[in-house]
Amino acid sequence: MKQLILYLVVLLFTFACNNNSIQTKEQISDTLATLPFFNQPDWTPEWIQTSDSPYKKIHTIPAFSFTDQNGNKITEQTVQGKIYVANFFFTKCRSICPKMTRNMYLLQEAFKKDSSILFLSHSVTPQSDSVLVLQQYAIQNKVNATQWHLLTGSQKDIYALAKQQYFAGDTVGFYQSGNEFLHTENFILIDKHRRIRGVYNGTLLVEMDRIKEDINILKKED
Repeated sequence: MKQLILYLVVLLFTFACNNNSIQTKEQISDTLATLPFFNQPDWTPEWIQTSDSPYKKIHTIPAFSFTDQNGNKITEQTVQGKIYVANFFFTKCRSICPKMTRNMYLLQEAFKKDSSILFLSHSVTPQSDSVLVLQQYAIQNKVNATQWHLLTGSQKDIYALAKQQYFAGDTVGFYQSGNEFLHTENFILIDKHRRIRGVYNGTLLVEMDRIKEDINILKKED
């Protein structure tokens, strides 16, 4: 009888250990399925849990105010609670910008039925990219104005936001702080709380697949 009881205890202990092992694997899988945060211009990824002390200090895109192709004011309130992709372009660019615009259009079409996803394209030559110019550019490139905003405004404000907050520059991780002309192929993924969660080469089709996957991961977050 004692041997039977001992056998049952060992069996229950083994079952409990196996269950703990399964939970651990699930926890590891959940961790791998989350996106990192980017808090520094060198684009070092950081996986930070809500229980970690640095969580409350994660870099967040601050308040902003620009005007879109329809003359509407677009602010941080526009994107509050939404996921968005930001980039920087200008309408007269004939090198990387047409590729970026075509790829942003593909993202727009992929999420055209999802009002929780937005796209913000900031002009780096706002002095020439007026509302009217951006409106014409939007028509030519089939921009859906309810989801994709082409932005103009103060060049000083756009450049400060781009270089110091989005960490955008000519090369990934290059923190420009002066008046250098901003010309970057970066697409930057921002979560529902205006935190940077990914950076991609906006000229490459394969990177659009990666953004789509990452957006779907972010949609599952609170």
